Amino acid sequence: MNEILEQYGRDPIVLCKNWLEEAVSKEINDPEAVNIATATKDGKPSNRMVLIKEIDDKGFKFHTNADGRKGRELAENPFASLCFYWKSTRKQIRVEGHIEHIPEEESDEYFLTRPIERQIGAWASKQSKPFEKWEDLEAAVKKYEGEFAGIDNIPRPPYWKGYRLIPSSIEFWIAQKDRLHTRFLYTKNGDTWDATWLCP
Repeated sequence: MNEILEQYGRDPIVLCKNWLEEAVSKEINDPEAVNIATATKDGKPSNRMVLIKEIDDKGFKFHTNADGRKGRELAENPFASLCFYWKSTRKQIRVEGHIEHIPEEESDEYFLTRPIERQIGAWASKQSKPFEKWEDLEAAVKKYEGEFAGIDNIPRPPYWKGYRLIPSSIEFWIAQKDRLHTRFLYTKNGDTWDATWLCP
C-alpha cells in the first residue's frame, strides 16, 4: 500500500475533518476560517477569508453575497482554491477544485440558524460596494431592523448564496524543524484518491 495512504488514510476528506476538529479544540479564534482565492475570467486573482460551514464527501461549503467580488468572480470563473492554516497546530491544508451552488433550500435552512444581527447585516450590507459614510451603513441596518421587527424567520436575501468547492486535489502540510516540512498531496482519480509526497 502507498505509504501515505497507510499512514494518513485513503480519504483526505476524513483527514481534513480530523485536522479541523483538532484545531477547534486549540485555535483561539475561528478555526473554520479559510483563505479562498478566486479569479476573473482572464485570470486576475484575489483572495480573502471566509468561514467553512461544512466539510463532507461532497466538498467544502461556505456562504457569501453573490453580488460581492468573490461571488461575481465565481460566476465568471468557477474554479477556486482554499487554504487553512492553524498556528496552534502548525498545520496547513490547501484545496483546489471547482465551485457549485448548493440548493436554495439548503441556503434557506442555514440562513435561519444565523443570529438575527447577522441576518439583518446580510440585508443591509451591499458587499464590496463603496459607500460615503459609516452612518450610511448604520442607517441601512436600522432600516432593516424596522422592516423585520417582530418577524421570527427573516427571509434570506436572494443574493445571499451557498457554495461548495468540489476538490480535485488536497495538499497537507505539517511544520517540522529546519524547514523540512511534511507535505503530501492527494489527487482525485475517478472515485478514488492517489497520494504522493512533496518536497518541502
